[in-house]
Amino acid sequence: MKVFSISVILAPPSGSCTVLSSANDLSSYSFYQKGSVGEFMTFFSRTVAERTAQGQRQSIQENNYTAYVYNRGGAEQLAGVIITDQEYPVRPAFSLLAKLLDDFTAKVPQSSYSDPSSISFPDINTYLQKYQDPRQADTIMRVQQELDETKIVLHKTIESVLQRGEKLDNLVDRSNALSAQSKMFYKTAKKQNSCCVIM
Repeated sequence: MKVFSISVILAPPSGSCTVLSSANDLSSYSFYQKGSVGEFMTFFSRTVAERTAQGQRQSIQENNYTAYVYNRGGAEQLAGVIITDQEYPVRPAFSLLAKLLDDFTAKVPQSSYSDPSSISFPDINTYLQKYQDPRQADTIMRVQQELDETKIVLHKTIESVLQRGEKLDNLVDRSNALSAQSKMFYKTAKKQNSCCVIM
């Protein structure tokens, strides 16, 4: 998963858009390609911001890229655009854009929007680096991964017990903790499920 570009764009309802702040990570391109790819990222970001209605979120695919756009509109008339590879998940991308726009409006006065060259917003580079990992943008995704890792550890623990030469059948037969009825249930269930084993 890769984030190539992040932009904050002034997107009035009519007229052309203006990039107020942007950051690119073009390290995966050769020296000779970086200039052209950077121009394409800027063009692509402005184009999708212009064609996204205020208050709307959308994702647009072009070749190997996906642009996620959030045109927040409102008094600031700001839009955020993130360009990623196609594997970057949707929810973290939009979560990142919401955080980015909130941070930008808190730190950059609206009076400076008319002169983008005067805008200093170095935090956009931090966003670009930090959110290369989508789990940083989305706490739900982070929790899900932690749960998945717990399942894998649990699965490995059960496998390691069975690999020590102990068979579950033998443990059930020798167990004093199980009643005769529970042992019978286990054996019956195992026979019924044995038809489902594919080898």
